[in-house]
Amino acid sequence: MTRVSTILICFVQYALIAEAVGAWNPAQTGLMTRWGKEVTPENAWRQYPRPQLARTQWLNLNGLWDYALQPRTASMPPQYDKKILVPFCVESALSGVGGKVTPQDRIWYRKDFEIPSEWADQRILLHFEAVDWETAVWLNGAYIGSHKGGYDRFSFDVTDYVSGRQRQELVVSVWDPTNEGRQPRGKQQIEPEGIWYTPVSGIWQTVWLEPVSKIAAVGQIRIVPDVDHGSVSLLALSLAPAPEACTVRWYVQDGENQIAQQQSDLDKETVVTLNPLKTWSPESPFLYDLKIELIDAEGKTVDQVSSYFGMRKISLGNGPVGKVLHLNNTFLFHNGTLDQGWWPDGLHTPPSDAAMQFELMTLKQMGFNMARKHIKVEPDRWYYWCDKLGIMVWQDMPSAMASFPQQATRRPRRSEAIGKEAPDLNRQGEDAAQFEYELTRMIALRFNAPSIVMWVPFNEGWGQYDTARITRLVQEQDRTRLVNSASGWSLRPGGDIYDIHTYGQQLEVPPMQADRATVIGEYGGIGLPVEGHLWNPGMRNWGYQTYKSADELYQNYVHKFEQIVEMKSKGLSAAVYTQTTDVEGEVNGLLTYDREVVKIPADKLKTLHEAVYQTSMK
Repeated sequence: MTRVSTILICFVQYALIAEAVGAWNPAQTGLMTRWGKEVTPENAWRQYPRPQLARTQWLNLNGLWDYALQPRTASMPPQYDKKILVPFCVESALSGVGGKVTPQDRIWYRKDFEIPSEWADQRILLHFEAVDWETAVWLNGAYIGSHKGGYDRFSFDVTDYVSGRQRQELVVSVWDPTNEGRQPRGKQQIEPEGIWYTPVSGIWQTVWLEPVSKIAAVGQIRIVPDVDHGSVSLLALSLAPAPEACTVRWYVQDGENQIAQQQSDLDKETVVTLNPLKTWSPESPFLYDLKIELIDAEGKTVDQVSSYFGMRKISLGNGPVGKVLHLNNTFLFHNGTLDQGWWPDGLHTPPSDAAMQFELMTLKQMGFNMARKHIKVEPDRWYYWCDKLGIMVWQDMPSAMASFPQQATRRPRRSEAIGKEAPDLNRQGEDAAQFEYELTRMIALRFNAPSIVMWVPFNEGWGQYDTARITRLVQEQDRTRLVNSASGWSLRPGGDIYDIHTYGQQLEVPPMQADRATVIGEYGGIGLPVEGHLWNPGMRNWGYQTYKSADELYQNYVHKFEQIVEMKSKGLSAAVYTQTTDVEGEVNGLLTYDREVVKIPADKLKTLHEAVYQTSMK
């Protein structure tokens, strides 16, 4: 090949790359975060996505993919005429598409990539952190599998599908019924309005590859802290049946100091004593580092992963009337915000890891020690930052209910939600099986996060069915955390929490319970629209009470919070203020939707909140 030919080929390749990169720009939107403005195809979500089961070798597939929107019943498109920035959903500005997806559509993605040469003779795993909702995957023209679920990681062993050629072709199709289906979908609605937000369709978390040994590999670890006995239970589960006996070596570290080493069989539990014991709490969120080696029968290390854990115990203790929340056997009031996890430029997907960190640090600076993650499941790194910063998490299950217009189009939408006094829904077998599959996956994938202290399967009667049985199911899946069976409205016996919602200026005082901790799962909702930071300027932006100045907002916040302090002295265990940020048409956030304006100074809130931690119960 001549030098001229080589230069020409290089020039063509550079032009194609430049054309691809140049094909992406954020879709038109009236509101962007400072982090969204910095997103490019080269820097979009480059962090390792799985902090509690980390390997050093991996390949990030985020970036520009080919994209097409086809009728749902159409076959694979012959060509792709657009680009989309993964991992941002189709409807988001940062995807570069910003388009609408209906249940009659199917989303198609295509991506070429190369397998690193050093991965030879290893098994190759393809991971999708989250895709909403029904996904099918092809590699090099071969169908490799499918998945239903909008919030959980799923993976494929693609070793046998990787071709000998240098370039591999990955094709993904996604169908998302949004609110016309009964799958878990939280607050997504095809026609957003009020408390229902813009849908999230397609890939919305990181897509990546990793190599693992063909002999054996760790597929999952399970960490159970035992504060009372100063020990931790550790279990490493094999990715696939190991063909020979393998040994697991555990190394527990406090910073640079190794404080424990233990050996166990693969798929067998072992208990490690920690002396002295350091506990995890919002005031002192200490984390132990964990290194894991998998050793084959010949003594060779075939897998190495790193993780971390926190030693904390969440339980019920005795209060002045009934039960109260305890952390590490001591009463601690949970003072948190309702955290929707929506962003104006990325929707479900935060624009960056730094954006998530900023928001959580702001909550800490305001004196909150908890966040109720509201009917959404976040990327693993959100929980990592809660673990690191010391923020307790009440984790909601995304609601599952169909919602669609009445025959008269101007009438309110019908939805499968029950009232305060209504009986539970009768859920069909397939719908119930899907909800329970996604519920148990949520618990399993987040089991090791010390920040999560409570599971909330139902919210305000939305899609609520078989409450007692679902409560037992969650308890059987995880006996280390509390279960808030139904937050607000349709309360039932059972579980660990009695939870009401109250949005008036004068808050409803919940009756204290003898067998459960009493909490206010939602209150506040005080609105303040801030010009220049609104999702819908010129349209109705609302809160439960809406004011025109920051001073009015603060005075009304103080009025409501003083009532919380008084109820705390009588036995209330927790309160959740609505909400962390404005979201689309809602202006009842402590921050604006773009996270640029803090409506009440953090130091003023922190000083105010001290009362709820210091006031003793009578």
